[in-house]
Amino acid sequence: MKTQKLHLKAPDNWVNDPNGFIYYKGYYHLFYQYFPYGPRWGTMHWGHAVSRDLVNWEHKGLALYPSRREDQNGCFSGSAVEYQGKLYLAYTGVRYEAVNPEDPHTCLEDQFESAQLMISSEDGFHFDNQKDKEVIIPPITIPEIGDRTHTRDPKIWRGRDAWYLVLGSTTEERFGEVLFYRSRDLHTWSYVNKAWKGPEYGWMWECPDYFETEGGKVLLISAMNLLDNREKEKNQTICFPVEFEEESCRMEIPDQYQFLDYGMDLYAPQTNLDQEGRRVMMAWVRMPQVTEEGWIGMFCSPRVVEVREGHICFRMHPHIRQAYSREIPDPSRASEGGYMASFALEEGEEADLGGFRVRREKGRIRTDRTGVYPSFEGAHLISETPEITGKTHLEVLVDRHLIEVYVNDGEYVISNAVYGLGSGISYRGPEQIRLYTTEN
Repeated sequence: MKTQKLHLKAPDNWVNDPNGFIYYKGYYHLFYQYFPYGPRWGTMHWGHAVSRDLVNWEHKGLALYPSRREDQNGCFSGSAVEYQGKLYLAYTGVRYEAVNPEDPHTCLEDQFESAQLMISSEDGFHFDNQKDKEVIIPPITIPEIGDRTHTRDPKIWRGRDAWYLVLGSTTEERFGEVLFYRSRDLHTWSYVNKAWKGPEYGWMWECPDYFETEGGKVLLISAMNLLDNREKEKNQTICFPVEFEEESCRMEIPDQYQFLDYGMDLYAPQTNLDQEGRRVMMAWVRMPQVTEEGWIGMFCSPRVVEVREGHICFRMHPHIRQAYSREIPDPSRASEGGYMASFALEEGEEADLGGFRVRREKGRIRTDRTGVYPSFEGAHLISETPEITGKTHLEVLVDRHLIEVYVNDGEYVISNAVYGLGSGISYRGPEQIRLYTTEN
């Protein structure tokens, strides 16, 4: 199986959402939406990769594939938990009611239904797709609760005295919502409550993730058609500091939100706890075209989620920073894992990393990938953070197809997919730029 370092990429063909992210029996497991038949979206399977340290990854092949009526047209996104020594995966199964006659991997006019299924494994590596699947939440039939078609992406967590599950859905009025369920045994689930905002927050909420940190409680949602602009990616992941009462599953969601990432390329994040108990997030990097090697889709580097004075931060995971341990004079000395650039920017100053430009302008960090990104209608070329007061120190991870700009230890992050990076660097700033790479 293929091994990869630092950034987990598609083993071939197509990947999108990360699924079932968990630390279990000595390994970090990351499952992912995978179409094994070509570099395009289609009937979803779950691919599987593992790591001992979040740095070195090994692809392990298929974990889930369609095998029963409820998931015959795809095993879509979900999550993982450990219970009584077993690994449990919960996911959305899809059944098309009107298959596209020109393409059996798609349906016509959203004519499908969604159910929530579960499967378990004794070791986290072997899953019996023929015998062990069970439906835990059938397609919703009460419109006042949720949508029969667009309800998906179960995220499970253990509460004080029961298991809880959140699903993304849409209301009868067509704006996004989350649905909360409770179970005593992981198998029998009861609907408890729901939460929503309004039409300006997207028509459907995908990939919900609720969790607690020392600094506060957080809700992540991937809101469909959130942005009203000419750019390609109108679906964006946003996050809220929230209040949540477990017994009633009542959630208070404020009006103001943050973007998960200000590069606008990340989507469908998933979090879980690492070996040390830190809340860690990974997300899909949306890419506009197939790479020269014939694959499309990858994942951002793992990030620790924290709430600092009401602001949700995504700092570089310490294992990633430690991996960039060898200082180098220029990018030509970088290993296969790319390099990390560390520097500061004051107003009007700029760094050019192989044609990818990072600048401080009007108190914001701005990136420009015009020179290293395909040109097409709706391409998102310029990204920027909100205004930042005081000093800005940057740590920038430079990979062949992804650049991640961490601002002030995760106060904000800009992640941009790139193509055709050069090897030159120019920098005008208040301190020396330092470059680091990994040991070979």
